[in-house]
Amino acid sequence: MQCIDLRRKRGLVVGIANEHSLAWSAARQCHEAGADIAVTYLSEKAHRFVEPLAQQLGATIFLPCDVAKPGELEAVFRAVEEKWGRLDFLLHSIAWARKEDLHGRLVDCSADGFAESMLISCHSFIRMARLAEPLMSNGGSLMTMSHYGAEKVVDHYNVMGPVKAALEASVRYLAHELGRKSIRVNAISAGAVATRAASGIEHFDELLNESARKAPLRRTVRSEEVGRAALVLASDFASAITGEILHVDAGFHVEGMVFH
Repeated sequence: MQCIDLRRKRGLVVGIANEHSLAWSAARQCHEAGADIAVTYLSEKAHRFVEPLAQQLGATIFLPCDVAKPGELEAVFRAVEEKWGRLDFLLHSIAWARKEDLHGRLVDCSADGFAESMLISCHSFIRMARLAEPLMSNGGSLMTMSHYGAEKVVDHYNVMGPVKAALEASVRYLAHELGRKSIRVNAISAGAVATRAASGIEHFDELLNESARKAPLRRTVRSEEVGRAALVLASDFASAITGEILHVDAGFHVEGMVFH
């Protein structure tokens, strides 16, 4: 029986906040498959939560990365180049919006708030793709995290809906532009999972309950299931998959306006 083997592959995971993060599940799955993992943390406050996880991965690259701070993202990629000389896969799992914009109506979102959310949640992935491109001379896999709210209206998702829609469109355009270099670009549209990021969404418990009620599998998803999807996309088993929005949501996205 064949199994996924990431030995001799090197990946960068951006967006681990704690042990509940989807990025942590993905990093752990890839590490267990043999990959070397580089890890970042957002701030000194986050450092104490992420450092023990990086140690579990044996991460030899562990650096701060706030994409809103000039130079920090570039420093991470310089470290990857100096330490490894190449990069085989990358997972972007960061999103941010001002509290008043995340909890308020889209129509009331400020221009500055919208721009900040786009820069941090969407354009940062484009920046990472540009920095990763020269390190993926033999091809590679770029991945990001999305949500069904990019496709249809999800109550209380608010400004993150159009921001994630832009992210998914960026996945398609990056796949088109980088495909000739054998660099694959995909997004994982994860179902409702209780993470630190999700806790910022108002009435998130209602979304969890609705997901379990409406999804064909009649349950929510587990973080390790999202992590396994990232593992597959990072591997050669997904060598012909690019430009895809892979739904890992127990089938929630297929239900539309079906009433039970």
